[in-house]
Amino acid sequence: MLLAELVATSTSVAATRSRKAKVAALAETLARVEPAELEVVVSYLGGALRQRRTGLGHRGLTDLPTPADEPSLSVLEVHEAFEAMSTLAGPGSQQARRDAVTALFGRATAPEQAWLRAVVTGNVRQGALDAVTQEAVAQVAGVPLTAVRRAAMLAGSTVAAAGAAFAGEEALAEIGLEVGRPIMPMLASSAPDVAAAMAGLSPDGTTEVAIDAKLDGIRIQVHRDGDDVVVVTRSLDDITGRLPEVVEVARSLPAERFVLDGEALALTDDGRPMAFQDTASRTAQDTGVAVTPHFFDLLHVDGRDLLDSPGHERLAALDALVPEQHRVRRLVTSDPGEADAFATETVAAGHEGVVLKDLSAPYAAGRRGSAWVKVKPVHTLDLVVLAVEWGSGRREGWLSNIHLGARDDSTPSGFVMLGKTFKGMTDEMLAWQTERFTELATSPVDRSSYVVHVRPEQVVEIAFDGLQRSTRYPGGVALRFARVIRYRDDKAATEADTIEQVRAHIAT
Repeated sequence: MLLAELVATSTSVAATRSRKAKVAALAETLARVEPAELEVVVSYLGGALRQRRTGLGHRGLTDLPTPADEPSLSVLEVHEAFEAMSTLAGPGSQQARRDAVTALFGRATAPEQAWLRAVVTGNVRQGALDAVTQEAVAQVAGVPLTAVRRAAMLAGSTVAAAGAAFAGEEALAEIGLEVGRPIMPMLASSAPDVAAAMAGLSPDGTTEVAIDAKLDGIRIQVHRDGDDVVVVTRSLDDITGRLPEVVEVARSLPAERFVLDGEALALTDDGRPMAFQDTASRTAQDTGVAVTPHFFDLLHVDGRDLLDSPGHERLAALDALVPEQHRVRRLVTSDPGEADAFATETVAAGHEGVVLKDLSAPYAAGRRGSAWVKVKPVHTLDLVVLAVEWGSGRREGWLSNIHLGARDDSTPSGFVMLGKTFKGMTDEMLAWQTERFTELATSPVDRSSYVVHVRPEQVVEIAFDGLQRSTRYPGGVALRFARVIRYRDDKAATEADTIEQVRAHIAT
């Protein structure tokens, strides 16, 4: 299959909001795939390379060769080129990588270059998530969608499930939970407050719900088979060697084989959670900061699979296996008042919020359903747009990613940057801000410059989940999970929040 065919599919998928149309476009392409290409094509249709790391980023793709006039690249040639780049290391590797980029992108047409740049940088915005790709795989392979979804959960990826799907339903059924093979974690949907979450999970007001503290750590999945322990992250990256204290705890538990779901968290001497970045940096290198595992689910224990067991059975087995100091704090209640009080105490203790869980539901690996509902306090700030970047993928041609600033009289400009975001923007908003920021640009706007600097006049209301220390931004802090709520035309830049207000915001 030519890369051009896949790029055309990605473009058509991005151009429609219809789930049915997305599935149809993906299915039409999958129907033409050769067996040797299947895993690569499925990965590319989902907007991801097969390689976790290539050594490439925005900077390495700024100066590309002249595009080819006609498409000639095959999907497998592209995969092989990125595979070769991923192995480059040591002296001369940077130049070798630049040469490889020139060779690959020099054979790509302009649309192919744009798509390759987007997939390398994780900016393929086509709305074809795993769930949609799984529907297309099931449709073309002629197997039940439920079977594909379950296989993807247990195999750890849609790519792995796709290969089995084309071998038939029996091949899909053979994919089960294996201790030592990571599975995709169950995810939570969101609710604005505890009352709304309780109403959804206990509509009659009498059904008991489990309420877990939501820790701001690193999601971990721990597999033990005898003395062998594997620790992986939410994205299934193996970090076993970086967390020996988690391995030690796993080996101390009174079972030989199990799979646990939980969080690794760095704590202060008085037991409060440290900043997320302290925990995150500990998983990247030995910073001297110890982390403690806290588990909230058990998926397998000594030959007994618990995936399909109701939540109350899994929690009973968890409590029997894991001592209290290594379990996430939990309340089981049907009383909304008790639930709200527990959430308030949890946030006051320094945690993110709470997760409310249906005690009758199985563990839906890889799914974000209604059985788990997270509730987190939402912080908002009124900030000023300092610059904006041209979009890529579905946002090509629009001014998209905005640079956010708070007022700071100690700086020459009167503002200090806190971060960037493109989250929360509708198509209508993108069109509006492209026109608005073109008017505010401090120099003529064209595509030769990736970043367009603007006069600091436009106020935007931003929601975010928390602050963290940052050496990247001059204010010394950065916003976590920032997203746009609305533009505030009723406010002048002089009314935006100050850097002092930003720093104090989390403490209130």
